[in-house]
Amino acid sequence: MHPFGNNMAKRKVKSKARSSRQVAFTRFMFVVAVFVLWIGGISVRLVHLQVNQHEWLAKKASDQRQNLVRSRLPRGTIYDRNGRALAMSVKVNTLYANPMEIDDLASAAKAVGKAVGVKENDVLRQLRAAKEDGRKYVPLAKGLDTLAAERINLALETPNLKKAGTPKFAGLYWRDEQKRSYPHQSLAAHIVGFSNADGVGQAGIEQSQNELLYGAVIRKEQERDRLGRVYDETVFEQEEPSDVVLTISTSMQYKVEEALQKAVVASGAKSGMAVVIDQKTGEILAMANYPTFDPNSLKGISKDNLTDRVIQSVYSPGSVFKLVTYGSALEKKLITPEGMIDAGNGTIEVAKHKFRDSHGIGSVTYAKALAHSSNVCAIKTGMRVGKDDFYSMLQKLGFGRRTGVELPAESPGIVRSPAKWNGDSLASMSIGYEIGVSALQMVSAFATIANDGVKIQPHIIKEIQKSGAVVNTGYQPDTTRVVSVETARDLRKMLREVVLSGTGRRAQLDGYSSAGKTGTAWKFDEVTKKVSSSKYISSFIGMAPAENPAVTIGVVMDEPKIGGRDGGVVAAPVFKEIAEQILPELGVSRDGPMDNKTAAVEEIPEAVPADPGLKAPAEDRNSTVDPQPRVESNTDLVKRVDKSSVSPNKKDRDEQPKAVSRPKATEPAKQKAPTKNKSST
Repeated sequence: MHPFGNNMAKRKVKSKARSSRQVAFTRFMFVVAVFVLWIGGISVRLVHLQVNQHEWLAKKASDQRQNLVRSRLPRGTIYDRNGRALAMSVKVNTLYANPMEIDDLASAAKAVGKAVGVKENDVLRQLRAAKEDGRKYVPLAKGLDTLAAERINLALETPNLKKAGTPKFAGLYWRDEQKRSYPHQSLAAHIVGFSNADGVGQAGIEQSQNELLYGAVIRKEQERDRLGRVYDETVFEQEEPSDVVLTISTSMQYKVEEALQKAVVASGAKSGMAVVIDQKTGEILAMANYPTFDPNSLKGISKDNLTDRVIQSVYSPGSVFKLVTYGSALEKKLITPEGMIDAGNGTIEVAKHKFRDSHGIGSVTYAKALAHSSNVCAIKTGMRVGKDDFYSMLQKLGFGRRTGVELPAESPGIVRSPAKWNGDSLASMSIGYEIGVSALQMVSAFATIANDGVKIQPHIIKEIQKSGAVVNTGYQPDTTRVVSVETARDLRKMLREVVLSGTGRRAQLDGYSSAGKTGTAWKFDEVTKKVSSSKYISSFIGMAPAENPAVTIGVVMDEPKIGGRDGGVVAAPVFKEIAEQILPELGVSRDGPMDNKTAAVEEIPEAVPADPGLKAPAEDRNSTVDPQPRVESNTDLVKRVDKSSVSPNKKDRDEQPKAVSRPKATEPAKQKAPTKNKSST
């Protein structure tokens, strides 16, 4: 063979060998490159997950492994003094949807709308919006009782049968919840108050005692395996809610509210207030406002009927405030009930301001002066007391500060310091002007006299209970000696004369003695900035029996318009009706004749307006109208009003109400109406 040919063959073999190795090396490097890129990509991804998405992944893993369940115990119950439930929590059902589990939203909306009784388009709009936002909870029907829930559940039945306890339609579920129920409807509404859908008190005891009543939130953390089975559970729980027992009696509250409502409607008054206090303990047995509201129906609540006027409204009391004037003089031993005072011709001038009675009563005893509500005599008495001692008595009786009753938004009233008084301020205050009081403050002052001069802080909570056991009876009210026993008894003797022969004769009771004082004050009109001769605050505050009082009762009527408008005509008969029903219920022994008949004598007016330009209407000339001091000295009083705000049922104590109407069983049986006095017809 030719040498050249052999060399060529050898070179070709070597070239092929090198080419094969190169291809193999290239392929190897390609594979390595792929592995490097793959591992690099995985590494980058791992770094991204471990660093950038660590928290999100950890939470997702926890959600898959752990289940957090929250539930709330029923809110505490509010009882009256006899164990009758005034506010309770009842179990209800809420129908909700998880739009993420519903494939056909239109079909689901149609079925739900038909079953619940709402518009299909409204339901569809809710579901679509929730699905777009990724929300898994859309409430469709809230607060349903068991029967309503069962009816809806049957209406939603489809072949897609789900587990027991859920609606028979994909993506729909039931949720156990609770709502507040007030079985006596409007009874004691301003005392009890109400709570919102979240179980937070918004008024009354529901608001002031919200921390005690609030239902405990129970949190359960459940650990699950990969199959979803719970293998561990940890329970976290707040303190159990408490029950609040009030001092009021539903029976007495019912009687007071009925009497007040009847009087407000009959007189065409703007509103009315009434309070009943056991002055020996400071317990409020009843406290009523009219107009009122039903806490079961929040839509019916307005600013006009929500205000608890007994503690939030401030007004000039008029002649009932003469209790302070004569009480101060008796305590200083300046006067005695049998002592004489000269009213002259029924006119007195103080700091160029003339005050008048309707007519001169001449020289009379102090008891008669109070009985006829002479302004001249009261002013003379107040001037003898002096502003320092008069102001001191105001403070001792609690005027100008809150009583401390366990209700929200109580007003302290308005009392100016003596340094800010005008020349005629002491005279005006002696007859109940240039001062602002609440109805509860005024009744508390009378209760002090009824309790032999010892002031006991009024309170409305009797005790706190938990799981049926009393855990707090520490609501011990403050007690203060204000006047001596002798002063209190002398003053009660004078108040007794008011009822026997004075302006309060319509407060005479059948079978019981009584004592008290009328009051009629002209109101300041914010629109005209003048005293209005057509607007009155008419009141009567008294106690019974007169010698050893069991209760103190106050009635205040705001702007009565029909018939007589003075306190003796409008408020005293309400006192009579309340007292004659409550005293027998309390087991108080009778100390007076039955069918008590009062001589039909003409009502003696308390006073006529001090300003000659302010004349009472002709039909009111014989009504008891107090004189009004200078408008400019009373403006601040009217303007300065305190604007501070606004559990499972015990089987052996309560029954769940079957209807929201006031149960007949809780209404006290009406007693036979006693024969009315001739003077009150």
